[in-house]
Amino acid sequence: MASLRVLVGCKRVIDYAVKIRVKPDKSGVVTEGVKHSMNPFDEIAVEEAIRMKEKKLASEVIAFSCGPTASQETLRTAMAMGADRSIHVEVDANQAEIIQPIHIAKLLSKIAQEEKADIVMVGKQAIDDDCNQTAQMTAALLDWPQATFASKLEPAEGGLKVTREIDGGLETIQVKTPTVISSDLRLNEPRYATLPNIMKAKKKPLAKKKPEDYGVEIKAHQEIKKVEDPPTREAGQKLETVEELVTKLKDGGFI
Repeated sequence: MASLRVLVGCKRVIDYAVKIRVKPDKSGVVTEGVKHSMNPFDEIAVEEAIRMKEKKLASEVIAFSCGPTASQETLRTAMAMGADRSIHVEVDANQAEIIQPIHIAKLLSKIAQEEKADIVMVGKQAIDDDCNQTAQMTAALLDWPQATFASKLEPAEGGLKVTREIDGGLETIQVKTPTVISSDLRLNEPRYATLPNIMKAKKKPLAKKKPEDYGVEIKAHQEIKKVEDPPTREAGQKLETVEELVTKLKDGGFI
């Protein structure tokens, strides 16, 4: 199997351990002064791309992120893990608020063509919006085969054999390259970046671009009316007998 060039998406999100707070005006969530990190599913995608390089299946791993200047920290993390270089498409704070999967898919498809990538790999979803759309849209724009929710990747003749996580269990498919893959939780366990590699990452190439460099316009296609905390769960009821439970269910007493 020829060595492949892998383009990996890395989204900067609020860290999974942070308690999310809604803004007082209900326009969104508080992001200022809040710890951010790489989207966990994207971290899995980066790890898998690096493992492919270690197995001599891939020749180069290119990390990509679109967001404010702080997104460069996320790319440095990817390079400290083992990515060779990265591309940062920088947007201002206002644009960052309205970025949607379609914008990222357009950027990924343009960059994949420009970089002559054989595989575009992203997390199956981001933990902030849970959209689960970027991989599918990217594959459609490129007209490439896709393997979403991947939990295992193996080399195959002319492409990859991919084990996918589906509602009924597991599904194994074979895709030819070039292809788009989205990583599921059980694909691997991402490595920690070591201090020497963190230092090396500071010297790795990081290209700074703008959306217009790729002919992509960042504009809102939808409007968020209001963001609210989930309702507080009410206390349960303790019933003494089965008859009392049946009466409650029958009369709608739990509603």
